[in-house]
Amino acid sequence: MGSRVNVAAASPSRVLVAARELHKAFPGTVALDGVSLELRAGEIHALLGGNGSGKSTLTKALAGVQPADRGTLVLGDAEHDASTFTPDDAWEAGLRFVHQQPSTFPDLTVAENLAVGAQFERSALGQISWSRQRRAAQAILDRFEVPVSPRARLSDLSAANRTLVAIARALASQREEGSGVLVLDEPTASLPERDAQHLLSSLQRYAAEGRSIVYISHRLPEVLQIADRVTVLRDGVVAGSLERAEIDHDRLVALIVGGQLDHRAAADRPALAAGTAPAVTVRGLACGRARGIDLDLRPGEITGLAGLVGSGRSSILAALGGARAAAGDVTVDSRPLALGSVAAAMAAGVAYLPEHRGDMGFFDHSLTDNLAMVVMPRYRRGLGSIDRAGARRAARELISGFGVRAASEEALLSTLSGGNQQKVLLARWLQRDPRLLLLDEPTHGVDIGARAELHAVIRAAAAGGAAVLVASSDAEELVALCDRCVVLVAGRISAEVPCADLTADDLNTLTYAEAR
Repeated sequence: MGSRVNVAAASPSRVLVAARELHKAFPGTVALDGVSLELRAGEIHALLGGNGSGKSTLTKALAGVQPADRGTLVLGDAEHDASTFTPDDAWEAGLRFVHQQPSTFPDLTVAENLAVGAQFERSALGQISWSRQRRAAQAILDRFEVPVSPRARLSDLSAANRTLVAIARALASQREEGSGVLVLDEPTASLPERDAQHLLSSLQRYAAEGRSIVYISHRLPEVLQIADRVTVLRDGVVAGSLERAEIDHDRLVALIVGGQLDHRAAADRPALAAGTAPAVTVRGLACGRARGIDLDLRPGEITGLAGLVGSGRSSILAALGGARAAAGDVTVDSRPLALGSVAAAMAAGVAYLPEHRGDMGFFDHSLTDNLAMVVMPRYRRGLGSIDRAGARRAARELISGFGVRAASEEALLSTLSGGNQQKVLLARWLQRDPRLLLLDEPTHGVDIGARAELHAVIRAAAAGGAAVLVASSDAEELVALCDRCVVLVAGRISAEVPCADLTADDLNTLTYAEAR
């Protein structure tokens, strides 16, 4: 990671936005309790905190979409009552927001995406002039140094360039060049390392032009790389604010979680007994881009799948979980597994948690319902009745055992933070005592504290005898969590390395072999 030097932020800069004593409460929860912060011109200000810390509520208050109950917002020379602050006020003050899932349109061209929310260039007859529109789009792309064509379809761009198009659209609407505030929510969450670095370099350039950039992220190495200042929220209050010279990893962790984390690397865990027979064998698996995949997955071992987006890692997990068609020979405990059938995979003791929680969670149902649905035969009684009391009792035990923070077993899954939702979905499958646990991006979008808790749950599953296969775009996570890593390049296995002998930089080097 390179060092962060911002000339514009090296000297005292003018304050573009000041939030003073913001308060916001919801039924049973105080989301913001006297939060204050300042956003200065020419700096990248990281906003950190665990799930439920108040980051989203503060962002919505700054955007005017969910005003604070009380407090003050000062934007330039104008002072606003935070309880009556509106999206129009935020727009007029030059605040722009790019969310984790940018509101872009993949089937439209870059030029069309840049025109959405603005005005299309028109001919004298009032019709859209596409030649003028493309020239205007090219001027915006040149201004913000986005290396794409106005004619390109957005879906054909890299994830980083799609995000840069969304950022360029937001910044182009600011009245004064090199001014205003840009708020980014987890902009690199789905990006591989190289694309993330491309985006971070662009953000540094935009800040150097005089903008204030609010950077919301769970990725601490990126914060260490680019942040000029950091504000950490915990339980609705400011746990601490750090200037550039004060920022280090351990201090950030302590502020976010209120203490230190216990990190256990692969080298610290007991090795498998020599000659441990595989619980799962995979031979010649073909699915999506993946071809000729051979794997031996042993009970008690955590195996990582590393690879660029499109390398086939998610396809392999989906195929083994029965969620997509595949060819090849797979056995679980020496018995053949019928591919392409979720029911057959479940019957064989396979548990599959895909990348997107929305694909597996029933968010408008209670935790009891979510936990019981994969073990319903346990609660069926005569004449089609269900033992609801037994299901609730089991749900309470799982919630307690997995450290899920929820009001009760009857709380809706949608009311939980991302980390707690993930723990519920893991608990749902682990109560079946799976022989093979398949996890795709298991800590995507969760804070550092929840990530450590999820890693502990995964390690406990392996210690209980499950073979675990984890796909992740985060090299540091794979090295810290797994016993060995299998690297995919262009749909084929290119390397297999024990994690005790591996660093994140080593793994990234192997992963990017395809791009050389």
